[in-house]
Amino acid sequence: MADFRSIAAVGSSIQRYLQLCFEEQPPIADSDRVANVVLVRTEDLNSEISNVITLPALSLFLYRVETNKTMRAAWASVAHREGHAHLPLDLHFLLTAWAENAEHEYRILGRAIQSIEDHPILTGPMLDPLTDWATYEAVQFYFEDLTTEDVMRTFDSLPVDYKLSIPYLARIVVMDGTVQRPDMPVATVITGLKADGSP
Repeated sequence: MADFRSIAAVGSSIQRYLQLCFEEQPPIADSDRVANVVLVRTEDLNSEISNVITLPALSLFLYRVETNKTMRAAWASVAHREGHAHLPLDLHFLLTAWAENAEHEYRILGRAIQSIEDHPILTGPMLDPLTDWATYEAVQFYFEDLTTEDVMRTFDSLPVDYKLSIPYLARIVVMDGTVQRPDMPVATVITGLKADGSP
């Protein structure tokens, strides 16, 4: 089962998949460079202090991690039965295109959307083996319904002016705990018998 490396494994799985799609059908056909797909931190969005993003590119920015409230109770019951924690997570990404002109940025975003819609569920060999995925585990990656105001508010806290970005949600990433709780001893109480076992 996935462990603490699952968040990183999801990011690299998405990055690898989109990079393969971009190489298979480049979004900017007349360019001598295939657009790179890169995982970025907040600092990397500031071109004055970071050179992680080189044009043309699509950046994947993980800006929020939260517990999946719908599945939390179900996984808590599994955790109780198995004796160790299972935490279902939702990972919120912003996909942003970087290019020398608007048309190229639109092409990069369009190709990314098309690629994700072709395979919105990552499973099996599509998942980075960075963590120990169970055979039945899968991650769904789909367009998140955010208002323009929500996206703009996110950019207010970033070291870059607003750029057209697509919000995507990866779910459900289940992170397993490491502490194995011991089995509780079973106590049997029999009433109505004497110390020697006779009635």
